[in-house]
Amino acid sequence: MDAERSGAGGRVPLRRSLLVRLLAASVTIAVCSVAATAWLAARTTTSAIQQEQGQVLADDAQIYDTLIGYAAGHTGWSGVTPVLKRLTERTGRRITLTTQDRLPIAASGTMTALPTKASALIDPLRADPALLPGVKADGIDPRAVGPYRLPKAERRELLSRVGKLQSCLRGAGYPAGVTEEPSGRPALVLGGDSGTQRKVGEVCELYRLDDPTPTEKRALDQLNALVAGCLKRQNLGPVEVDLSFSPLGSAGEAVQPCIDTARREQLAPYVAPAALLFVATPAGSAAAPGFDLSSANTARVAGVAALVLVLTVAVTVTVGTRLVRPLRALTDAARHPAQQHLRVPVTTQDEIGRLAAAFNDLAERRERVEVQRKAMVSDVAHELRTPLSTIRSWLEAAQDGLAVSDEAFVASLLEEALLLQHIVDDLQHLAQADAGRFRLHPEPLRLRDLLDHVAAAHRGRAETAGVTLTTRVEDSPALSADPVRLRQAVGNLLSNAIRHTPPGGTVTLRCRRAGDEVLIEVADTGTGIAADDLPRVFDRFWRADKSRSRQTGGSGLGLAIVRQLTEAHGGTVSVTSTPDTETVFTLRLPLVSDSGSGAEAEAGLEGREWQK
Repeated sequence: MDAERSGAGGRVPLRRSLLVRLLAASVTIAVCSVAATAWLAARTTTSAIQQEQGQVLADDAQIYDTLIGYAAGHTGWSGVTPVLKRLTERTGRRITLTTQDRLPIAASGTMTALPTKASALIDPLRADPALLPGVKADGIDPRAVGPYRLPKAERRELLSRVGKLQSCLRGAGYPAGVTEEPSGRPALVLGGDSGTQRKVGEVCELYRLDDPTPTEKRALDQLNALVAGCLKRQNLGPVEVDLSFSPLGSAGEAVQPCIDTARREQLAPYVAPAALLFVATPAGSAAAPGFDLSSANTARVAGVAALVLVLTVAVTVTVGTRLVRPLRALTDAARHPAQQHLRVPVTTQDEIGRLAAAFNDLAERRERVEVQRKAMVSDVAHELRTPLSTIRSWLEAAQDGLAVSDEAFVASLLEEALLLQHIVDDLQHLAQADAGRFRLHPEPLRLRDLLDHVAAAHRGRAETAGVTLTTRVEDSPALSADPVRLRQAVGNLLSNAIRHTPPGGTVTLRCRRAGDEVLIEVADTGTGIAADDLPRVFDRFWRADKSRSRQTGGSGLGLAIVRQLTEAHGGTVSVTSTPDTETVFTLRLPLVSDSGSGAEAEAGLEGREWQK
C-alpha cells in the first residue's frame, strides 16, 4: 500500500513496507513471547504440580507404611503418639487415628472434626498392595511375624550356619550376601540362575537353612491346626504348610483362602487392632494439598516467566537496534561536513536499504558536483585569463608606445573581445539552463531547410579548412522545435567537426527517422576521440587537447551547450568514435504526431520552459 506526500519537489511515494516490517516484528515477538511464556509456564507448572503430587503421594505412602509397620510390631496403639508427631514434623500433615467406630485413638495435634471419609484403613493383616509394594496378594504385612519371631539363641545358631555356608560358597566361587527377614531369620542371597543356585545349594547343603527352628516349628504346628480346621469345615483334605506359608504337595488353589484365614487368626493377637487413618492439611482440610505449589516451585514458575521476559526484551532490543542501526549510520553520515562525502553500507533491500543507496548516490553526486565546480572555476578563470591578458598586453604596449594603434591593432583587440563575449554568452546559456530559465519557442519546421541553412553557414569555413561538407536528409521529417536553438546545437557540432577534421577529410550532416524519433547525425573523418575520453566529451571545459590550444579548441563549452539544448527539446545526444577513422555525434529528438497539424503542435509547445 502506498501513501503520497506533497512537497516542493512534487509528489513523493512513501512505501509502508518498513512500517509493516516493524509491525510484523513487534507482533511476532509478542506472539512468540506469549506463546513461549504460556508453554514454559504450563510445562513448569505441570512439572511442579506433578512434583507436588508425587511428594504428597510419597508422604501418604510413608505415613501408611510407618503406621502399618507399627501395627505389625505392636499389640496396641498406646505408644503411637510420638510416631504420629514425627510424621507430622516430616510431612507437615495432621494425622489422626480412630477405631473403626471413629473413636479417637491418637493424634499428632489437637483433635478436630474428622473428615467424612477416612484416608486409609491401618490393618497389617489386610494391607493395601497398592500402597505397600512388598505386600503379597494375601494382604498380610511381612513385618507381622507374631509367634514366628526368633529368640536370640536361635538367631545365633542360624547365623553360625550362614557363616559356614558363606565359606563353602566362596570356595565354590559363588560369594553370597546375607539378609535378615522380619522374624530375625537370616537368609543367603545368591547370584546366577535357578539351576546354578540349586546345584551350588546341593554342594553346600543350603537346605539346612530351610529347617524350621523350634520356635518356628511350634508356630507352624499351630498354623497347620488352624488350616486343618478350616479345610475340614469345607470338606477338603488336610494339607501341610511350610515356612513359605505355601501348601506342600499338589494341593489346589482352594486351600489358599484357608491358609490366609488361618494366618490372620494366628497373627491377630500379636498386632494392633485395625484403625482408621485421617490425614489433613495443617488448616484442617481434607488431605488433598497436591495442587498447592511450594515456595520452591512457585519460584521456578516465576523464574521461567522472568527468563522469557528477559529474552523478549533482549530480542526486542536486538531487532530494534538492527533496524535503527542503518538510520543512525545515515544520521551520522549526514551530520559530517559536506567535504567528507561519507558513504553508508547498504545491507538490506527494504526502504532503509534504498534510502542508504540513495544517500550514497547523493553523496557521490555531491562529490562529483564539487569536483566539477572547482574544475569549472579553474577553467573559467583560465579561459578568461588568456584573452584578457592579450588585451592588457596590447593596451600596455600601445600606452608605452611600443605598438601602433592601427587597423590590425584594433582588429586583434576586437577578436579577443569577441572571444570573451563568446565565452560569456556560453556561460550565460549554461547558467540559464541550470537555473531552469531556459525558454524555448518551438514551431513546426522542416529539417531539410534547417540543415541546409546550417550547412550553408559553415560551408565557407569548411572550404577554407580543406574539408568536404555534405548534407543528406531522408524523408524530410517534420519536427516541432525552436529553430534558433536547434541551429545553434547543430552548428556547434558542425563547427567542432570541421575544427577536428584535417584537410582532405569529410564532414557529413545527415537526418533520418527512427521510429518515433528523428536522428540528426554529424559524422567526420577527423582524429577521433579515445574510448576513455568519450564519457567526458559533454563535460564543461573539457578538451581532448590537454594543452587547451586555441588552434584545436574553442571555449570548451560548445558540446555542453549542445547537450543542454537537446535535453531542453526532450531529446538526447550521444557520440561514437573510432580514432583516425570516424566520429559520429547523434541528436535524438521526438517527432511531431502525424495526426496533429503544425498549428496544434505549436499551440501545445509554445512557450515551453525547460527545467533541469
